Amino acid sequence: MWAPWAILALAPVALCQPTNDSGSLKWGAYRPGLYFGLKPRVPQSLTTGLMWFGTQDYQSLTRTRHACDQGDGLSGYTWTEYDARDGGVQVIKDGPNNVEITTEFLKVPGGEHGGSWAVRVKGKPMNAALPSRVSTIFYAGLEGLGGLDMENEEQENGFEEPIRFVGSSPDLEDFTIKVVDGQNNEAVTTGPYASEFTHRIGKTHFVGLRMQPGTTWQAREFLLKNILDHAKDAIEPYTDSPIGMPDPSFTLQFSDEVYSASNMYAVQKLFDGPFQFDVFFESASAKHQLSSSTLDEGVPALIARYDQRFDTVFPVPASYPTSDIESLKAFSKAITSNLIGGIGYFYGTSIVNKGFAYEWDKEDDDERTSDIDEGAKLTEPNALLTATPSRSFFPRGFYWDEGFHLLHIGEWDNDLSLEILKDWINLIDEDGWVAREQILGEEARSRVPVEFQTQVPTNANPPTLAMAITAFIHRLKASNVELSAQELGMDYGIGEQVPLAAPGTSFPGSRLLESHELALDYLKSIYQPLKRHYDWFRRTQRGQIKQYGRKARSRTEAYRWRGRSQQHVLTSGMDDYPRGPPHVGELHLDLISWMAFFSRTMKEIAEFVGEPDDAAAFEEIEKATIDNIDDLHWSEEHQMYCDVGVNDEDESYHVCHKGYLSLFPLILGLLPPDSPHLGPVLDLMHDPEHLWSPYGLRSLSLSHPEFGQGENYWKGPIWIQMNFLALKSLYKTYGAQEGPHQARSQDIYADLRRNIVDNEYQRTGYVWEQYDAVSGEGRRSHPFTGWTSLVTLILSEKY
Repeated sequence: MWAPWAILALAPVALCQPTNDSGSLKWGAYRPGLYFGLKPRVPQSLTTGLMWFGTQDYQSLTRTRHACDQGDGLSGYTWTEYDARDGGVQVIKDGPNNVEITTEFLKVPGGEHGGSWAVRVKGKPMNAALPSRVSTIFYAGLEGLGGLDMENEEQENGFEEPIRFVGSSPDLEDFTIKVVDGQNNEAVTTGPYASEFTHRIGKTHFVGLRMQPGTTWQAREFLLKNILDHAKDAIEPYTDSPIGMPDPSFTLQFSDEVYSASNMYAVQKLFDGPFQFDVFFESASAKHQLSSSTLDEGVPALIARYDQRFDTVFPVPASYPTSDIESLKAFSKAITSNLIGGIGYFYGTSIVNKGFAYEWDKEDDDERTSDIDEGAKLTEPNALLTATPSRSFFPRGFYWDEGFHLLHIGEWDNDLSLEILKDWINLIDEDGWVAREQILGEEARSRVPVEFQTQVPTNANPPTLAMAITAFIHRLKASNVELSAQELGMDYGIGEQVPLAAPGTSFPGSRLLESHELALDYLKSIYQPLKRHYDWFRRTQRGQIKQYGRKARSRTEAYRWRGRSQQHVLTSGMDDYPRGPPHVGELHLDLISWMAFFSRTMKEIAEFVGEPDDAAAFEEIEKATIDNIDDLHWSEEHQMYCDVGVNDEDESYHVCHKGYLSLFPLILGLLPPDSPHLGPVLDLMHDPEHLWSPYGLRSLSLSHPEFGQGENYWKGPIWIQMNFLALKSLYKTYGAQEGPHQARSQDIYADLRRNIVDNEYQRTGYVWEQYDAVSGEGRRSHPFTGWTSLVTLILSEKY
């Protein structure tokens, strides 16, 4: 059954050199909702995971660590280094179990099926003066076609030697998995009835289970049930003993059985004090054998490469005002590593309701229901490679977040960001819609409240993917690829060449920056679906201008978010930010600003792919949209940009709430530097009575009557991605271009950048979803190394 192969005698470090092809991205820590889990970018394939629990008492089994959970009370779980093509090192601090676990993951390229990999799991007490007794479980399950078997002959009391599994699947072909103990591991050997369990103490225990299709993600429940069933039998003779029960280490063990047609295998090791074990996945097509020396030499080499590359890509300016540059670098590395280590691969169905609409979203004769469940149906399965906002709370794809994620990922690994972007583009349906939350499959749905699982095809999210495309085009313009001015859409004379940056180090993930042909092919491949998506926005989110006595230079460019409720505009991304009462005639400032930005992006990509007529049309729409921002949304009375509502007399009026919304024309770089409205917007931004704080810009004015009220989600708290947009605009536009507010923009930029970086850096452990508008303390979900990791770009001024 298993194809033989020759063993190549290669040096361990040579095996671990990074590669620059898409195959190097096949395997990864693509189960971000787990503390540690590996899988390939293949639907219904091999899935692995790590679990552990303390053995200090029997109740600890109920607190088994597996899925990331804020309720676990961990003081941190951080990828200190992580590269999607190379692997990484993660440190997990489990205070309640007094153990610090380090996972070292090393990708080993070679062969035709994504290469091999090696993992080292090691632990040590967090407090050496206290006991640290832990049971670890490493499991692997295979779904779909193929098979997985344990090669060792079963032993009813466990193994002392390494355990080896053999498997095969259409996408991975033949492979082996080995689990190897470290040399100095110690087991619990003393305690009540220890002499009666000597035949099982210190052994590696195992179980093989038959999992039904689509259930391997529920491994925790099935594996713990096996341990409980075995423990009940093991402790039954002692239930009436006057000296108590046997030590949990002796009984909370797998049954050491393999059930017929098993497709999931788990390996359990029990430790007292420091421990270490290795797991090796060897692809048969790679034709080489891994050992502990692969990790011994490969992991330090990985860390050295990562550090050197990080200093080049994201340098911390020596002039930054801090005495501890090294700690600042470590912080910046960690949030970058956790963003990329939080990338997941998802495959499965979604729940979509095409027939739902709120009353104020319905057009004439619209018969759509107001019941979100009435027409909800499962879609065909889709695949998605995506970064995730928070491994503990939001381990899935979010459209609104992903554009920000890709700005950061793209600076580190351009081609990886484009693979992720392409997966999102592939989700755009025939109408041009893509769901704002990608909840693909039962595992993803298990982490989402039922009321948020259904997606509606008239509901949008801010088109932040446009930012990722613009960033790619700008990286192309700054690269050393010989592109003509015409190809880059820049206004140089005929025959002249664009001034290019000096050639730099060629890092993995830069092929599309080094090849004009590849870059052009990529942009052409996404252009039509992206254009369809853009047209969907203009068609479905259009607002009314002719009605309600409104006047504007363009009769078409006005927009409102569909899918809002009385209290929330979830589709805007700023869920509970104050808005006017729902009305079919309302207009939203943030959406019209996004559409002007989207039009600018479409113009840039059309120029690049050789669609001059389209580019001219997009430019005309961009200008018309920016004109209408002034005509429809500027309030002379309040000296600010505002939403627009309709009152009981069917008259149009400005809905003015000082906050992030008011800044959109500035933070998206839409205002010309000499705009008469720029000064008042800067005043609002820099006023400590309103948005300015020592920790960043507040989402709602300190003086607003709703500040800090209700859910207090977007009613004051500081959000890093919005501060990033403000900093980017100040740095690249208003502080860089001549105008009456240039010097002031530069000063505001310097102060705001320092406030953001210092507040993040001074806090230890986790980074957070948002920050308190008064104290600067972290709030909501954590760790939140999605767009909060933009601090790295802010620090290194990579806008």
